[in-house]
Amino acid sequence: MRNILYLIVFSFLLFISSCSESTENIPVRQLTNDEKQLVSSGNNFGLKLFREVNREEGDKNIVISPLSVSMALGMTVNGAAGSTRDSMLYTLDMIGLTMDHVNSSYKSLINLLLHIDSKVQFELANSIWYRNTFPFEQSFFNLCGNYFNAQVTGLNFDDPASKDIINNWVNTNTKGKIKEIIDNINPLSMMFLINAIYFKGNWSNKFDTNKTKDNKFYLIDGSSKDCRMMNQKAYLPYFSNEEFQAVDLQYGNKNYSMTIFLPKSDKNINDFINELTDDNYTEWLTRFTSDSVTISMPKYKIEYELKLNDALKNLGMSIAFEDGKADFTGMSELGRLLIISEVKHKTFIKVDEEGTEAAAVTSVEMGPTSLPGDIIIRIDRPFVFVIREKNSGSIVFIGKIVEPLN
Repeated sequence: MRNILYLIVFSFLLFISSCSESTENIPVRQLTNDEKQLVSSGNNFGLKLFREVNREEGDKNIVISPLSVSMALGMTVNGAAGSTRDSMLYTLDMIGLTMDHVNSSYKSLINLLLHIDSKVQFELANSIWYRNTFPFEQSFFNLCGNYFNAQVTGLNFDDPASKDIINNWVNTNTKGKIKEIIDNINPLSMMFLINAIYFKGNWSNKFDTNKTKDNKFYLIDGSSKDCRMMNQKAYLPYFSNEEFQAVDLQYGNKNYSMTIFLPKSDKNINDFINELTDDNYTEWLTRFTSDSVTISMPKYKIEYELKLNDALKNLGMSIAFEDGKADFTGMSELGRLLIISEVKHKTFIKVDEEGTEAAAVTSVEMGPTSLPGDIIIRIDRPFVFVIREKNSGSIVFIGKIVEPLN
């Protein structure tokens, strides 16, 4: 069972954006060509992002939601222009799609995911929070509202209550599983574009709690850790080759599933992840067949947090973070003064005998550039002031402020 945890988590989150190809899982409707392209692009982006995060994080648990990251960046790219937009579309693997196609596909895909399985609770929400003194374009807000159903709210970011308002939205839309995404609002923060996802699904074939036993989980370094191991025998979609075993655990009406890839005991988990390309992944999915499978897997609960700036830069959209190069004139006439200052990602997942509960939040923070010659001064400590008459040089007033009083 070595290293099964990595792939359990990732495969579940990835499969939120695509459906099992089992004959028992017939989509409510066929996807349009644009939707198929969007799903393919989203999966390819998710696999690239997972490989990059794995490279950065090393031997740690990893939980990401490619769909959540894609949604938050999908809103943001509507405000980008020129080479900034091109680099973001390249990173999202959406080169070749017009923005009209991208946006309409996001909209219809959101609707499909929300309603495809009545026995699975899947909720997705988008929001935009902006500094109400900065001149953002209403047309940008309209696009995000129309295609992403984004709630758009202007706030006084200098008011400490603004942070709580945004975090309360996050807490509500993840059913309390992720309580906050913003630690503080920087005085230079101009906008937060946020996606939240909540998932709760019961297994189509539940695990019997009486069969859950104490067992060992073997770590990368060869040591072991005690865990509670669930057990069941059922007919499940299954595939194996010389490198790994794979099984598909389905939820509800079987439109959502968790696909587990378990490398053979003599194989390295990181080597497998490096081989987890879109072509390989797509080909492997076609080779699952239903079989009698006895499966043991650990119960677990993980909370994960990651700043995605470096990963996204390495995947091709560094220009969106760069002073003097980023172009976000699609969201503001002053868009050349804006950059993506931070992309923050938080996830939660709990897996037990009943099923899976998971949540994800992605926040894209927009801030100002610091162009050559720009000087920023924030008077937030004791200072001296002088009021003078310039012609004579006379000092009219001089003072020291150590505590500003109203």
